[in-house]
Amino acid sequence: MDAPPTRYARRDGRHIGYQVWGDGPIDVLEFNSGLMISIDETSDEPSWSRYEESVASFCRLIRFDALGLGLSDPLPEGADPTIENWVADAMAVLADVGVRRAHVLAPGGGALPALWLAAHHPGLVRSLTIVNGTARIIESDDYPIGVGYEVLTAIPGQIENQGDSEDTPTDIAVYVPSLAHRVGFREWWGRAARRGASPATAIAWNLMIFSADVRDCLPNISCPTLVISRTEAFADLVEHGRYLSEAIPAARFVTFPGADMLPWAGEFEGIVDEVQEFLTGSRRHSTERTLSTVLFTDIVDSTRHAAAAGDRQWRNVLDEFDVNVQRLLGRHDGVHVKDTGDGMVARFAAPAQGVRCAMALVEIAAHLGLEIRAGLHTGEVEIRGGDIGGLAVHIAARVSALAGPGQVLTTGTVRDLVVGSGLEFADCGVHDLKGVPGHWQLLGVTTT
Repeated sequence: MDAPPTRYARRDGRHIGYQVWGDGPIDVLEFNSGLMISIDETSDEPSWSRYEESVASFCRLIRFDALGLGLSDPLPEGADPTIENWVADAMAVLADVGVRRAHVLAPGGGALPALWLAAHHPGLVRSLTIVNGTARIIESDDYPIGVGYEVLTAIPGQIENQGDSEDTPTDIAVYVPSLAHRVGFREWWGRAARRGASPATAIAWNLMIFSADVRDCLPNISCPTLVISRTEAFADLVEHGRYLSEAIPAARFVTFPGADMLPWAGEFEGIVDEVQEFLTGSRRHSTERTLSTVLFTDIVDSTRHAAAAGDRQWRNVLDEFDVNVQRLLGRHDGVHVKDTGDGMVARFAAPAQGVRCAMALVEIAAHLGLEIRAGLHTGEVEIRGGDIGGLAVHIAARVSALAGPGQVLTTGTVRDLVVGSGLEFADCGVHDLKGVPGHWQLLGVTTT
């Protein structure tokens, strides 16, 4: 879907840029996440574009840049951004579109004006959906789950010095860690941020968002409310989400695995499905679920190997390894799902086949002078096109991360399912897997 044309609402003689995506039967007003990236940049970021298209498939999605940002006019000279003015911009956009009442969708920092709007103008809001949001960011005596005050004081320096380091920028590491190593993403992010706001404007907006506190609005929100949080996001946002759900009357709280604060990064299909069901009562996307053994692999110390071998030789080694990966997957009836930087994800119908394939991959890697780590878990997965999702996938990823060089590590589930196969395992203890409920026995494969 190409980005729709930009239209302009007016408030106090100034122009507010907005777009209307889709033509569904319900109206959804989306607040900006609080970042300084304009809605006009969406089409240049594939994940963001797919997310917005997915939401717009069941509604008329209204998106806007508040005054001072992106497509909209600058703020009046000497004026600072405020939550109240952000809300006033949203109301001007709704009036220009001709919408009297809308469902409100608010990711990240956009939760602050959305909560304020729902509390002070209940007649405009049919329902409220908050994704990775909070009513306050900075800690206080009566809000110990907030982040330290030093985060607020560091904002000007971080914005002024952005791009000076070779390391992953702080905002990418916080907001979209899963995309940090995507080719071209860092360049797009920096370019989009510069187009969205000048450094002075970006500092003013960030200080406003990080200083805001709209907790007093929460008891006055009467519309149906859905609060969604990712369990591994920065600043323990799941606790902020739980606080919202407990303070807003009759709010519903749902969590999803993942570390990205922005809903469009990482696996977002489950989030979109949850929002669609909340707003419409049904889910459009049918999801195939199947029992699979999921394998994650990762090359150990790949950067060191690449530096020692040189680009051309390292590429030759990887190409040879990739050929062997495909051959071994075919031999063991495995399905290659995707590559993950220095590793890959595969699925198998039979757990014993997955374990034997993993052991063979370790052996082939050793012949090429490489060490890989591998992790497996068996459970139900969601199949969406060529990709897979679900808790079983996250468990396999966590298990792989705990494996040592040259080790194939599995959950007890896999061990129990291959009894009689001749495979043998060594107990590696009980572990907590980050973001996964319960305690998990892990085992190292010792023979095939």
